[in-house]
Amino acid sequence: MSRFKRLDDVVSLAGFETEKTEVTISYGLLKTARKSGHLNLSGKGLTEVPQNVYRLNIETPEDALQNVSFGASDRWWEVTDLITLILSSNQLTQLSDDIRLLPGLIKLDLHDNQLRSLPSALGELQELRELQLSHNQLSSLPVEICTLKNLHRLTLQQNLLESLPNEMGQLENLSELDLSNNCLKILPASIGCLKSLQKVSLCHNKLSCLPDSLTQLTNVKLLDCSNNQLSDIPASISKLLALEQLYLRHNNLRRLPQLHAPALKELYVGNNQIEQLEAKQLASLPSIILLELRDNKIKVLPEEITLLSMLTRLDLSNNDITSIPVSLSLLPNLKVLQLEGNPLRGFRRDLLTKGTNELLKYLRGRIQEGPERADGGRSAMTLPSQSMINVHNIKAFKELVYSEKQAVSIQDEVYDAAVGHDIVTVNFSKNQLTCVPPRLVEFHRSITDINLSFNKLQSCSPDICKLLQLTHIDLRNNQLGDLPSEMMNLTKLSTIILSFNRFKSFPEVLYKILSLETVLLDNNQVCSMEPRLLIKLVNLSTLDLSNNDLMNISPEVGLCTSLSPPIRALHALSVMLNVSAPVYNENFPTAG
Repeated sequence: MSRFKRLDDVVSLAGFETEKTEVTISYGLLKTARKSGHLNLSGKGLTEVPQNVYRLNIETPEDALQNVSFGASDRWWEVTDLITLILSSNQLTQLSDDIRLLPGLIKLDLHDNQLRSLPSALGELQELRELQLSHNQLSSLPVEICTLKNLHRLTLQQNLLESLPNEMGQLENLSELDLSNNCLKILPASIGCLKSLQKVSLCHNKLSCLPDSLTQLTNVKLLDCSNNQLSDIPASISKLLALEQLYLRHNNLRRLPQLHAPALKELYVGNNQIEQLEAKQLASLPSIILLELRDNKIKVLPEEITLLSMLTRLDLSNNDITSIPVSLSLLPNLKVLQLEGNPLRGFRRDLLTKGTNELLKYLRGRIQEGPERADGGRSAMTLPSQSMINVHNIKAFKELVYSEKQAVSIQDEVYDAAVGHDIVTVNFSKNQLTCVPPRLVEFHRSITDINLSFNKLQSCSPDICKLLQLTHIDLRNNQLGDLPSEMMNLTKLSTIILSFNRFKSFPEVLYKILSLETVLLDNNQVCSMEPRLLIKLVNLSTLDLSNNDLMNISPEVGLCTSLSPPIRALHALSVMLNVSAPVYNENFPTAG
């Protein structure tokens, strides 16, 4: 039975006040809705909501009039209240007060209509958790909406709203609010009472300032204020302790906000009028990963940019920058650097087209060597074994290199020199190691690249599988014949080099690492592989199995579309496998 009591006789007569012809919905559709609690009327060309929709919960189903036997397949007492009503993409211009007859609604979707106003009866839908009103013609909201205590998501983008009710702050459980593409010039102070908000979009309005109360939204993770008329951002915004993404594009900002937001990872301030970056502003972004400063008027990039040790992407396109500090190349995590559209001097222009790696390599090459000591030596660390380790590389590039030492083990002093640094790259190649150094797991949170090539490894310890950030492993020129099954946990691994080992078959675990892009297994003793499993490696673009014991190639290899285009990839592969070219023929199956 319905969990809401039948409304009294007066309310049950609602909807019969006019005698005009009603638009109705088919009995079958309503019958299904009574059972499921969900009714989708999207794109039906409706100009008004049919009365039999409003009365779905209170009218006696036709089944009850035709069959009340206990054996009936459609028992009328099993109906449920309507909890989802989708009326999107119609031509509705208004919504009747009869919406109150559906008090069990949890989701009401009215987006993409022509609504100019909303009935106060919406406030009676106290179970409502999601209300979608985007892409309408609303210029105001009824205050009754603000009484919906259970509302979690409210979307109002693409309307004509010029103001919001002061009672907006009563929506205490609201977690997502989208007010983008309206005509708002000011926000009510009560917006600061929406303590549950996590995602707020205010872009494409006419806001010239943000209310101080906005800083009370301590749970907000995403705030989008792009395409407004903001000339300043209050320093108090640093109280948004959970803020991770801040969008301020296309405003009138003349300075980078001093945020001190400890969790902020992405800051977008492109297309403003920022002329200067200050050290204190950069220092206030300790966790920033992405910084967009494109299309501003910045002239100088300060050395303090190197304080942003977590930075992976920096966009400085279309500014007035004439020189780049070489210290920029010391940012350990920087993967993308965009400088196009700047009047750079003393800079090879072709470098800008060669990608970030070449650009950073060029800048590193311009860094002068550190000053010599009195004894003529360079700054380095001497270990008891009299071997040297480059401390500068550890600090600047997060690289731990102990290569070509003919060491049978890695001494503790090597690891101790890297303590406190988030080591990204480890190079222990060209030694005499017979097992994977166990202390590598101490850097499991940061290591992405490991080189253990040219050693005497006879087995690969499962410990290496604890380095979950790994993207590149070089194990060439060892004595390996198998890989641990735990390696399937390396879900970010893109490249593995196993050349010149003792593998007799394609390692089973590699079929399960779907992130793989490059597998080099040449110069082994591989005599078999499974094309059916290889096909599952949808990202695999390079596979080298040359100089092995394979006698033929299964035509199924051609279905590996990532080795694209398939036919050409096979021809190349046949050479890498040292298999005769006749395998390549016109009847070869392709996946396209």
